Amino acid sequence: MDVLFLLYVVSATFAGLSEGAGVLPADSLNAAVGRTVTFTTTLTPQENQFVAWTFDFNNIITTNTTSETTAPQYEGRITLDRFTGSLQLRNVSLTDSGEYRVSIISPGGGFYTGQTRLDVYVPVSNVRVTANSSDLIEFNSSVSLSCSSSGSSLSFLWLNSSSEVTASDRVQLTDGGAILTIISVTRYDQGPFRCRVFNPVSNVTSEPVNLSISFGPDNTNLKPSPSQEYYVKGSNISLSCSAVSRPAAQFQWFLNGDLLTARGPELRLMNIQMNQSGNYSCQAFNNITMRTQTSQPYVVSVLERISGASVKSSTNQPVDGNSVNLTCEAAGSVFTRQWMKDGSDLILTDNMMLYNEGRVLSFQPLKKKDSGEYSCKISNPVSSDEAKYVMVVNCK
Repeated sequence: MDVLFLLYVVSATFAGLSEGAGVLPADSLNAAVGRTVTFTTTLTPQENQFVAWTFDFNNIITTNTTSETTAPQYEGRITLDRFTGSLQLRNVSLTDSGEYRVSIISPGGGFYTGQTRLDVYVPVSNVRVTANSSDLIEFNSSVSLSCSSSGSSLSFLWLNSSSEVTASDRVQLTDGGAILTIISVTRYDQGPFRCRVFNPVSNVTSEPVNLSISFGPDNTNLKPSPSQEYYVKGSNISLSCSAVSRPAAQFQWFLNGDLLTARGPELRLMNIQMNQSGNYSCQAFNNITMRTQTSQPYVVSVLERISGASVKSSTNQPVDGNSVNLTCEAAGSVFTRQWMKDGSDLILTDNMMLYNEGRVLSFQPLKKKDSGEYSCKISNPVSSDEAKYVMVVNCK
């Protein structure tokens, strides 16, 4: 009788007959090489009369009420729960991947079948990233990063810092994602780059790899100290130059477009003289990228303080009806001259004229009413000086 039941079980298994089918979960199982996997049925525990398990239609184990038959290759690797029909498979290998089927006859004569799939994978290990170039120049160089690892059915994910790297116009992912190529690298491609390798049973992330990318100079900037529109002759000025560059930029200086002998990020102008006025600029140079960038010019205007102001008359005896010139002079950088009479701004009358940029006040002809105290204030943005002259007009 047992033999007939066994033939029924086997024939039903191969023919696909089922009553109460689907005693195994529909989802396939994943397992790592060397691990243990359990095929768990959904049956309520009971002492079943017959259980038969097959792998790709080859017998694994068959039981009935009096005996149990196990295929030789599974000896010592499996455990069958006769009450539920569940099967435990230990120390799995890649060759254990495939379709598993079970057929069960319950004490009451119920017949149950189930089918599922097991996929066995070698866990990920030995993940390492290598770059094909270490000295890169922004916009000029391209680089390929290769991710090597051990394992089976591998997938690859690249990270730049914590952000996922995806394909774009400049980024190529090839060899199933194992090779990352960046075309025309920029300074933002320095990394750190990591490669995350995974399969259904494991994932491993590589150690970080940083790229050395030379770039710049950019944002070349000239900063004066002190910063002001005009500087007094003899004062000290410091001009500093900065730029965004890797490696650090080298600097040279220009005055009105002519190269100065000074080098370095700072130019000190000590006891500055009038002939040092002009447009100063600095040029940054990167000896790896071979690129240069020049700053915007900074205008240095050096002025001499006003001193020694004087007002002189063209005659010692001003006489009514004659012509007289008062001349206002001073040493230094003269910007403006302001004439006053008796403490008030001078109002020119029909016999007065200013010329030579206000230097000369001319009376043509001189009148008696022109007598008084004349003052001339000479100014520039950094200083001023004033001189006075008392003119007494004599009668003829």
